[in-house]
Amino acid sequence: MSTPYSQLVDHFTRLSHLAHSLTFLQWDQLVMMPPQGNDSRSEAIAELSSLYHEQLISPELGELLAKAEADEVDTPRQASLREMDREYRWATCIPADLVKAKSLAGSKCEHEWRSQRQKNDWPGFLTNFKEVVNLSRQEAQARQNCSNEKFSTPYDALLDLYCTGDSSSMISEIFTSLKTTLPPLISEVVEKQSGRTREFKGTFQKESQQRLNRVLAGLLGFDFEAGRIDESSHPFSTGGHGDHRITSRYRDNDFVDALKATAHETGHAAYEGGLPTKWKNLPLGQARNMSIHESQSLLFEKQIFLSKPFLKFFTPEIHRHLDKSRSYNCEQIWLNSIKVSPSYIRVEADELCYPLHVIIRYEIESALINGTMEADELPEMWDEKMQTYLGLSTAGNFKDGCLQDIHWTDGSFGYFPAYTMGALNGAQIFSAFRRTHKNWQDLLGNGEIATIRNWLAEKIWSQGRLLASQELMQSATGEPTNPNYFIDYLRERYLEEKY
Repeated sequence: MSTPYSQLVDHFTRLSHLAHSLTFLQWDQLVMMPPQGNDSRSEAIAELSSLYHEQLISPELGELLAKAEADEVDTPRQASLREMDREYRWATCIPADLVKAKSLAGSKCEHEWRSQRQKNDWPGFLTNFKEVVNLSRQEAQARQNCSNEKFSTPYDALLDLYCTGDSSSMISEIFTSLKTTLPPLISEVVEKQSGRTREFKGTFQKESQQRLNRVLAGLLGFDFEAGRIDESSHPFSTGGHGDHRITSRYRDNDFVDALKATAHETGHAAYEGGLPTKWKNLPLGQARNMSIHESQSLLFEKQIFLSKPFLKFFTPEIHRHLDKSRSYNCEQIWLNSIKVSPSYIRVEADELCYPLHVIIRYEIESALINGTMEADELPEMWDEKMQTYLGLSTAGNFKDGCLQDIHWTDGSFGYFPAYTMGALNGAQIFSAFRRTHKNWQDLLGNGEIATIRNWLAEKIWSQGRLLASQELMQSATGEPTNPNYFIDYLRERYLEEKY
């Protein structure tokens, strides 16, 4: 005999199948689809998104949740119901016509952004972007009004989609600390590195780099029977159980950039691949939030790949696939890979400057959504903050300024803070691993990643959404998110050069 909970499982399984279809339609749109297919694809995605939303807000679902909450007492099921109810409540906040309008506006803005960025065409982008901001403000207000959460601002309601459990007040406090700590630390590191790094010279063929990146992904545990690597203008990871899609990008004068991107996206795929199959298709079986997701990708990129021991292990593979790199030893590759220098592009920024790039976006997007600034003020505000935090001007340079990111094109406001919160969490999680595995450098030096993956699987991946974000950090590391671990790690790597 079926129970309200079993009926909910069936309902969310059907929703999961729709989400699966959307995932791979969107992946194809970004990676493989010919340009002229965009209009038809956008319409199909919008239609499926609307159908998904209608299924998620059905009155029957609300009735089942009410019955199940009264009947179920099993603890994991209570957690499962909590996450189901959260999905339902978030969906019922937004009318279907707004969901569809936002999807269409986002697809149009993102597609035209690809060429507008290359042309430095801010006015052209602004026309589409204003509508994305308008619809995102409507969404934020609707979420703030209908949620059981007590969000202090409309922006907090969007932030909770990505940094679930991490409020803007908490994040602002952390970011204020970073704005004070990082600039002098950057100056100290730049002075220490002066004259010790040099640019790689030569041309590194894309085909050779692609082979090398496949080797790296494999060493980091990526299963090519359950995933694939492709190329895109902006590296990303997507997919689902048994089919993980990651992308990288290649520059012919720098082979390290692609390797870092591949390590990063492999970390995302590792988390997705380690999620509990017993809760497959249910919200409880999904990643906790993007702050945790980014902690895993940054841990793979920064703590594992860019560690001295692992890079020493991996250097022979670099030499084997890229002949032009033979004049560089492991120490030179490592020093070049951790070079610190303020620059314009977020995705190319070093580890110390990156949080300042995120803070710029966080401060701008929160002001946009909360209505304290308008879209046409964006270039001026961007330039002002770039000069203040990084000492660089982007006046008139929209391509390398406010047009450089894809996230805002589809209204993904609230996403950016997850990158830096993820960096903090990643450093803290790896510190906990180091405390329990004193031989961690030997493991990395032998390319032995299985021990790290197994520990992460136990502490993070297998938990799904069973625990709240800070509960998960407490369980895995012994305390909630503490930015001091990140600062200590930066000093240990960049000033003491320990690993």
